[in-house]
Amino acid sequence: MKLTVKVPGSCGELVQGTRKGVPFLVTCPVNLYTTVIVTDEAVYRKGLGAKAEKALERTLHYLGEASFPYGIALSSELPIGKGMASSSADIAAVCYAVAAVFGHEITAPEVSRIAAGIEPTDGIFFEGVVRLNHMTGECYESLGELPRMQIAIFDTGGAVDTLAFHQRDDLSELSVKNEEQTEAALALLAEPRTAASIAAAATKSALANQAILHKAQLSEIIAESRTLGALGVNVAHSGTILGVLFSPERKKLFVETQAAVLQKKFPHLTFLQSAELISGGTIIEKE
Repeated sequence: MKLTVKVPGSCGELVQGTRKGVPFLVTCPVNLYTTVIVTDEAVYRKGLGAKAEKALERTLHYLGEASFPYGIALSSELPIGKGMASSSADIAAVCYAVAAVFGHEITAPEVSRIAAGIEPTDGIFFEGVVRLNHMTGECYESLGELPRMQIAIFDTGGAVDTLAFHQRDDLSELSVKNEEQTEAALALLAEPRTAASIAAAATKSALANQAILHKAQLSEIIAESRTLGALGVNVAHSGTILGVLFSPERKKLFVETQAAVLQKKFPHLTFLQSAELISGGTIIEKE
């Protein structure tokens, strides 16, 4: 038996903030993945960090299973501490893998609650794009599938500890102060959702987040990106990632060529790779 589970990561968030003091984020799933493989050939655990180990134990408890008599290995294309939902993808992939190998059906809301009990969670394992409370795991609404925008992913440097960030004393106050801008960003995600309106929403949210987690030269990067054919930018609101958003019609070569121009103009940026905005969700295959 071989069971494979894949969960996408993210390029930050499209929008993040609070509504009437209640936190939320809008997911930005991309085609980069955490993969978990379970086999019955031997009992072993490979590649599971502390959070993935917690996910395994908590899922077993949730399902009423006493032990995990299988081999499990985790690998990921996602860097840690950058705002690409690496921990959320790891946790979700393990939850789904544990449930599937025992023949249990587990839903995204169930996984979300387990994940939020470990740390604030992204919702990249929900189908489509969603708005959810990353502190509790509650999903507020589904935005469905969005245009498959092209994204040049940059790292602005450093790393952010998710748990420590969300324990900041000033976070709630600053988020509430941003609510007018955040609501304006959400309004831009109303139907019909186009690549241009999504990029405008993400850019507005990125600028609002400057008071919470500053990205150097963000306004200048936005202006230059637009001269290079981009529609706008998005950021990891609690991480170091910055995404430059292009229309779905742009080719990978074009995106990466423009990314090289941006990196040369802004040396503090490190171009990681290009990716696509995709529908979130989990891929499960059993052999």
